[in-house]
Amino acid sequence: MPESLPALSLVAVPGRRQTTLDVAREAERRGFAGLYVPSIFGNMAQSTALALATERIVFGTAIAPIYARTVEDFAHSAAYIHEMSGGRFRFGIGVAHAPSHIRMGVTPGKPLGDIRAFVAKLRSYEGIGALPPIILAALRKRMVALAAEIADGLVFANASRSHMKESLSVVPAAKRTDPEFLVANMIPTCISDDVEAAKAVNRRTLTRYTTLPNYRNYWKEAGYTEEMAAIETALADGRQKDIPSLMSDRWLADATLFGPAGAVRDGVAAWREAGVTTPILVPSSAAGNQLKAVEEIFAAFA
Repeated sequence: MPESLPALSLVAVPGRRQTTLDVAREAERRGFAGLYVPSIFGNMAQSTALALATERIVFGTAIAPIYARTVEDFAHSAAYIHEMSGGRFRFGIGVAHAPSHIRMGVTPGKPLGDIRAFVAKLRSYEGIGALPPIILAALRKRMVALAAEIADGLVFANASRSHMKESLSVVPAAKRTDPEFLVANMIPTCISDDVEAAKAVNRRTLTRYTTLPNYRNYWKEAGYTEEMAAIETALADGRQKDIPSLMSDRWLADATLFGPAGAVRDGVAAWREAGVTTPILVPSSAAGNQLKAVEEIFAAFA
């Protein structure tokens, strides 16, 4: 599998689920590094389909919220997908965030404690078959360190490239250089020769994340205190529509990929240099839907 190709984030939108499997097979044919499925629209179900629809490509959840099912049900499903895929499945888990908790009707505890307890219980079941590698969703250092301690990798989402070295400083060197330890990041990506249009797309993508305190705290840690302070003021004043205009170009370029194909390819290489072994492109398009965005990524990495 060519090392130069990134992984893709792929969502099975209702009405296009079969088409999504066709896209997955094409990504496999082209040699993309993997397929990672966000929690929307049932990513465990989509992962089961990917196990049967593909033959070689690695795939995983990024992420499955740990409160969405019982631990036992997750264990059985993960073991099933692992077996049916021939070991290609990566079980990405995380605590998600407040809007998801409200939607699921759950009251979470402490993130680190809940994740540690979930992983321990998941691994306690006997007679269900082997479990897949477990990947933890992480932003701040304590969760990164926990991933290095109890899991087989970690996946960031919307991380800042300039801060990645600092974030990974808590991962032991042996883990950072272990090819079996996944270090991934979900990167909003828009390929377009119209750079301003591509920036606007990524700003829309990230707007909802800026409303979440855990993300704002991470970006403050990454050095974007002025941007986050301005966004917090806008939120307090009920001016959410102003948020995209408060996202600096410097911050956007540090957290996303945009512009012509060559710039995006260079960006993928830069993320690898920063320590992310598996950049995951989250496709958006200035000229269409997810399928159009995937077409643009395929063309860029042909």
